[in-house]
Amino acid sequence: MTRDPEDEIYSIMFSSFKHPVRRKILRMLDSKPMTFMELVEALGISTPNLTYHLESLGDLLSKLDNGQYKLSAFGKASVNTLKNVEDVHNVESVHRWLSFKGRSVFGVMLIVIVLLASFSGIQFYQNSQLLESQRVLYAENQQLMSWGMGTAKVANFLHNVTRIDTQRYTITLLSNTLQWRTDFGGVSEEEVAYSLTSRTSNLNTLLRFRNGHFSRYELVMIESYPISTSNEPNNFLINAHAILSSYKEYSGDAYLTDMLNLLGKVESTQSVTLTDGNMKLRVYISGAYAELLWMFTENGIDYQTKGLQMTFQNNILITMTDSYFLFQTGSSHISITQEKAIEIAENYVKTLTQNIEGKQVSGFKTQRPPLSVQLVPHTRDNSVNLYPYWYIEFRLDMIYAGGINIVAVGIYADTGQVADVRLLRGSVEL
Repeated sequence: MTRDPEDEIYSIMFSSFKHPVRRKILRMLDSKPMTFMELVEALGISTPNLTYHLESLGDLLSKLDNGQYKLSAFGKASVNTLKNVEDVHNVESVHRWLSFKGRSVFGVMLIVIVLLASFSGIQFYQNSQLLESQRVLYAENQQLMSWGMGTAKVANFLHNVTRIDTQRYTITLLSNTLQWRTDFGGVSEEEVAYSLTSRTSNLNTLLRFRNGHFSRYELVMIESYPISTSNEPNNFLINAHAILSSYKEYSGDAYLTDMLNLLGKVESTQSVTLTDGNMKLRVYISGAYAELLWMFTENGIDYQTKGLQMTFQNNILITMTDSYFLFQTGSSHISITQEKAIEIAENYVKTLTQNIEGKQVSGFKTQRPPLSVQLVPHTRDNSVNLYPYWYIEFRLDMIYAGGINIVAVGIYADTGQVADVRLLRGSVEL
């Protein structure tokens, strides 16, 4: 049978009144907070004996960060009750000349006073707890203040999806920006950064929301690892499944069910690629680093932009990105072959004129074969629709000012339109 919380409160309070040492501890702490050794010296008892009494006092006490003990709100209410009882006892001693009948009436009144004082103490404790909860809630809202997505979305994601024990941290809002992405058809994009600090752990987190939907999470471990709400499994696949399940409860998106089913088919912690219908999962592992990427696939085209990605380092989630909800497949038709795309890119580079360190430069020549050729769907016409897109990198026949030696060209595979050209320095963009 479950014990009633109110009965539990009465039990702790009256058991504390019963023992003289505990009553003395309550009176001493009512005057000022005291350390463990100060209590030992003042009471003249052994440390094991004091430890037993402190544990028996339970919720009547609280411990400060500096090691001192003080009365909790419940403890203060109990001491007030104790004082009321003692005052009544003193009055009873003065009036011992009362008759037996009078003493009986007085005894009944004493019981009523004690019960009323106890009830007042309990009410005071409960009201204090309510006020404290409201204060904590207000503080959390101030810490997680944001423009549009709401504090609940941030707090729930950190606590329930990444499983960071936010109650163990002091949370500070570092930055908060809001913009409308015209290149994505006017999508609202909000980014917030927080500092999470505790005695043993110091973290920075970045979260991005698009149209109020989670889009990106990034964790920077400045000092030590995150304090988790649960024991982390020593297997990134189990960890990924738990995070994805929590994220499904958090967002409610149907496509996450397909992602969970595909993840369930991965049988070992090795790099692997699996496909089921229009969903593809690519698992890449290198030492302590592991990456999982779910993406939409159609007609042999992998729409990586329309995907969900997780990155783990030493089994800790350090990045998570979800763009599956936002982007759509505009087309999967390819009319420009890879070889044709290479030819278009080479010819375009020959006509290119670029400003390099203040000088207009032209006459660029590329070397064959290309460094890389990738079919990576890309947006078009300031929308969230994705179209097949050839991304080709060439090494130039010479090194230009600033170390520029590579040119990258983007071409839509359905039309052959050159969409983007960039000069690069090695693998670093200028």
